[in-house]
Amino acid sequence: MSDRMIDLEETATQTGPKGVINDWRRFKLESMDQENLPPAKKELLRQMSSPSKPKDDTRSNLNRKMSVQEYELLKEEDEGCLKKYRKRCMQEMHDKLSFGPRFEGVHDLASGEAFLEVIEKEHYSTVVVVHIYKVGVKGCEELNNCFDCLATEYPTVKFCRIDAVASGASERFSDEVLPTLLVYKAGELLGNFLACTQHLNEEFFATDVEAFLNSYGLLPEKELASMEDEEENDVE
Repeated sequence: MSDRMIDLEETATQTGPKGVINDWRRFKLESMDQENLPPAKKELLRQMSSPSKPKDDTRSNLNRKMSVQEYELLKEEDEGCLKKYRKRCMQEMHDKLSFGPRFEGVHDLASGEAFLEVIEKEHYSTVVVVHIYKVGVKGCEELNNCFDCLATEYPTVKFCRIDAVASGASERFSDEVLPTLLVYKAGELLGNFLACTQHLNEEFFATDVEAFLNSYGLLPEKELASMEDEEENDVE
């Protein structure tokens, strides 16, 4: 049997009610602090994991009916463990649906040629957000700081910045229209916001820039990791 066929079979065992139960059973076993469990529960865990059984019996062992003892043990799940399981399932689904490159940090563009290359050659699924700035112009430094934060929360978005002078188009991007935000996808200009800070409060933060871009539907869904952190803070 080919590796591909094995992968498909393993995936199939995780679908439907039985697959969900078996997946939860395995997750619960792996999550338990087995060192601090009473001896009786340790023995039950040993029987459930069946380390002494042949490797080829693993699948039939997983698919067997759950005993009353197993049920009593597994139903003792705490809310935190259940949340972790749900988050793992959400992350797995997110990973299957996500595609395209991922980026780290903000990309500094040194020239107009580099600017054009980013727009023309980036992956068709990637949203490219470019900040055109100039040192000393009000709002430019703050927006650059906001980009540093947003780049960590949206790794599938390519955040770039370029000095108006370095772009070779300083006459077009005069101080009056800075800071400017340009948003592209697949080489197409989706957003052109001149003097964009006029749409924000005098004192603004990354969340304000995020809300502004989201109001035009220009950002993808935020990474699940960020949402998980928020949930954990709520629990605490």
